[in-house]
This record gives sequence, structure tokens and C-alpha cells, in this order.
Amino acid sequence: MGKRRRAAERPKTRPAVLGGMIAVVVGGAGFGLYALYEGGASADDRTLSDHKEVKTGPPSAIEVKTAATRFLTAWQKNEPAKAAAVTDDAPAATALLTGYTKDAHLKDVTLTAGRRAGAKVPFKVKATVSFEGTDKPLAYASSVTVVRRTSDGAAVVDWRPSVVHPDLKDGDKLVTGESGTPPIKALDRDGGELTAAKYPSLGTVLDGLREKFGKQAGGKAGVELRVVRGKASGKAGLSDKTLVALSAGTPGTVKTTLSPTLQAAAEKQVDKQEKAAVVALRASTGEILAVANSGHGFNTAFQGSLAPGSTMKIITSSLLIEKGLASPDKKHPCPKTYSYGGWKFHNDDDFSIKGGTFKASFGRSCNTAFISQAKKLKNDDLTKQAQQVFGLSMNNWQIGVPTLDGSVPVQSGAPMAASLIGQGGVRMNPLNMASVAATVKTGTFHQPYLVAPSVDHRTLATASRTLSAKTLADLRELMQFTAAYGTAAEAMSGLGPDYGAKTGSAEVDNQKKPNGWFTAYKGDMASAGVVQAGGHGGDTAGPIVATLLKLGS
Repeated sequence: MGKRRRAAERPKTRPAVLGGMIAVVVGGAGFGLYALYEGGASADDRTLSDHKEVKTGPPSAIEVKTAATRFLTAWQKNEPAKAAAVTDDAPAATALLTGYTKDAHLKDVTLTAGRRAGAKVPFKVKATVSFEGTDKPLAYASSVTVVRRTSDGAAVVDWRPSVVHPDLKDGDKLVTGESGTPPIKALDRDGGELTAAKYPSLGTVLDGLREKFGKQAGGKAGVELRVVRGKASGKAGLSDKTLVALSAGTPGTVKTTLSPTLQAAAEKQVDKQEKAAVVALRASTGEILAVANSGHGFNTAFQGSLAPGSTMKIITSSLLIEKGLASPDKKHPCPKTYSYGGWKFHNDDDFSIKGGTFKASFGRSCNTAFISQAKKLKNDDLTKQAQQVFGLSMNNWQIGVPTLDGSVPVQSGAPMAASLIGQGGVRMNPLNMASVAATVKTGTFHQPYLVAPSVDHRTLATASRTLSAKTLADLRELMQFTAAYGTAAEAMSGLGPDYGAKTGSAEVDNQKKPNGWFTAYKGDMASAGVVQAGGHGGDTAGPIVATLLKLGS
């Protein structure tokens, strides 16, 4: 090893000033850093002050730029320990930055820092993945946020794995080598190839299919740079993700139940909203015909955990009817407000229905009609109903990719009452609520699936019982009335008479508009959707679901 160099000499020429910013280039060992400054002296002319008193408050602009540049420069020079020392979690940063070259086999790294925005400094990454004589380019964007370390007041980088790559979560790492799982060629139900380029929503679905079926589909693994998930990501349902394929390998074939026509329509519909998700099923079998999300990252349609709002009243109504607490044409209270367990529950705009029936309350989505029955129920009644009749909240669905199978926890007092109208601790996603509508349509729970169980001989989940013929007929009457005359009538116009629907609006803390839900069936097809922060479900998610039902019927 050569002698350790001392501080670099100052440049004899002034750096070029471009549009009020100074461009600084730091080179060495094949690495380059292009950092943009908003005027003033360069980072080489400054050092972090070493005061006896611990600084407090947000870092200054100079501190932000200096800390970010020190971190990025050390990283690009392949000095992980030095870069990690400028963070608030040196051990974690050292491990991941060391792996950047050792495990991910990345070289010729160039970072271009953008204009600072407060404590955040964005940057772009260009690098080369080099493995056993094969090179491929890699490019992406990330950012660092500078915070003040509480122990000594120093301005340091707020360490998160996403600094290294935006797809990294805690415990994840970047690895280049032969992928543990061979690639797959996923097909729709008609034999056409499914790709993320053609169907953007399917990116995470295709990752999940590969992880589940890659080894048994007959393919051969290729060499890839990929995100290898840690335990926390695995528990969250995230699959390993390929970033760069150096050699593609030989894909095996996996056939799905997706309809190319409905999938294309679902993609188009969710793109009309900022945060929308939808699922369509064949009610009689549980085959998933379409799944789409307007945000193409997290799969809200399958893995979302959101309060379902008034769509939960389908399950609650089945419970009340079975217990003799409600009947479609029986008089039922719907006051403006109702207090239970110390909470005061309201209807939308505090409406009331005087002398109305339960069918009228269901069709107009009267909250107090359900809250008023809480005192007559046991704490676990709704949980048992969801599990025993609708196959939910048992964490045992096996559709072929990761899912959240609904959650209806046992609660007491006001939270139990809130769960009757899809608030409290109840959590669902469009897959769950499409299955609820399908169960009402067919009378029997059919676990949804994306790949036929015969492919890997897995056992599908079942429900322990069905509703009586009378209860089922009453429940269908409620949903048909809502589709024809209630809050779902506008969206479901022209789809009758063999149909049923329920709207929902779920309040979310610190969110101006509620999440809008809609679930419905027509013929042998069921569908459900959600538009987060969209407002009333009939206006937002309703048109998305209705479009698929029209196309699929």
C-alpha cells in the first residue's frame, strides 16, 4: 500500500460557475462525483465545525451540502467505512455499502448530485454491473436526507437502505450472481404472454409468480443483479426483484387465470385515478380474471390493508339477519347519530330515515342502523361470521402469490361497534371484497386463485359453513336493491337485473377525503375496487368496477 495522502491541494484555477452553481468533480479509481452547489465555496474549503456545545435545530444549507458531498464522495471512491462515518448508523451503512461492490459487483460508479431541497439532496447513479466477463449498465435515482445527530450535534446522513437503491428495505441487499430462482414466462388464460411492459400493474405479481413457481416450472436460472429480500420484507409479502439481467437463463412456463381483455381494461381504468386498485373474479370458481393498481409498486389489490368502510356491511348484514336482528322489509332504526362505548357515530351529513326498513338503511348506507345493534352482539360474532362464512381473517389463502387475506379482529366496546361498518380494526383489500361479493352471488366461499392449484398440488382455503337459503336470499335482495335504487345505482345503471352491489367510504386520519370502495357482482363475475382519498365509493371506485362487469358479462 502507498503512503496515505494528506489533504488535497486547493485548485489553482477557479471552478466553473454555471447558472449560479459551482460544478465540482472528484475522481479516483474509476469513480466520479458531480456535485452541484448553490454558490459559495466548495466542500473542500469547509469542514464541519467542532464545537464543544452540541448543536441543535435543523442543519444549515452549508451543513447539508457538506455532509451529503462527504458521504457521496467516499461511497464513490469505494471507501464504505468513511462514507458510513457520515451517517447516523455506521454499522448498517458499512455493511450495505461494502456489499455494493463485493456482492453486487458494481464498478465505474458515477453519482450526479442535484439541487438541494431543504435537508434533502437528490442524486443520480450510473454504474456497471460486472460479473464473470459480462458487463451491463445500471442507472437509477435516489436521495440523501441530512439530519442532526443527537449525540454530538453533527450533521449526518439519515441512513436508510433506500439511499443505496430505492427498492431496498431494512434487511435487504443487492446481489449479482446466478439467481436462485429460474425466470418464468407467465401466460394469460388464452396463452398470451404477460409482461410488465404490456401490463404495468403486473410487475409485483410476476415477481411473486417467479418466486413461487420458478423452480418447478422447468426453467434454468440466469445471472442477475437483484434485490434479495430480508426477513422483514419477506413478512411484508415482498419478493426478490431483478434489476439487471446479465444472462437471461431459460424461463419455465406458468399459466394464470387472467383474462387479457379484462386485464387491459383494468389497467386503463385504474390509471384514471391517482391511487386506485381493482380485482375481478369468476364467482363460481374463484379464478382471478384481472388485478390492477394505479401505483405500479405496492400491490394494494392483493396486499393492501385498508378499512373497507360500508362494504363491510355485507358481512354484518348476514350476521344480523341470521340472528333475527334485521330483515329487508322489517322496520329498522336509522337515527342521525348513535352513541356506543363512549363514541358518537354519525351518518353521512347526519341524515336519518324515519320509519324506514332495513333495506332502505342498507341501500342508503346508514351507519347508525348497524351501530344500534352492537349491544345485542358478542365481541367475537363478526370475526366468526367473516371466518366461517366468507373465509376471511384466517391467513390461509394460497392464490399463487403473496396476499393479505383480510383481518377482522375480536374487539370490544366502541371499536367493536365501528368494525360493524368497516372501521375500527377491520382491514381488507379489493381481492377480499371481490371474494365477499362472489360468496353472496354463489352462496359458497371459493378461495380466489391466480394459478390453478393442480400446478403445485396446493390445498385451497375453505369456509366451514354457508348461509341458509333464506339469509342468502335476503342478502342478495339488499345488494340488488342497492344496485338498482341505492348508492350504487348510478354506477350499476344498465347492468341489471342479475346483479348486486355495495358502496363504501372509509375515513382515514389526516386525510381530507375518505377512501372510496365499491364491490359488486353481475352474472358469474364479481369485482371490487378502492380509490384512496377519492371520496364516495359510488363516484370513484364504482365506475371502475362497473366497467369490468360490463365487459366481462
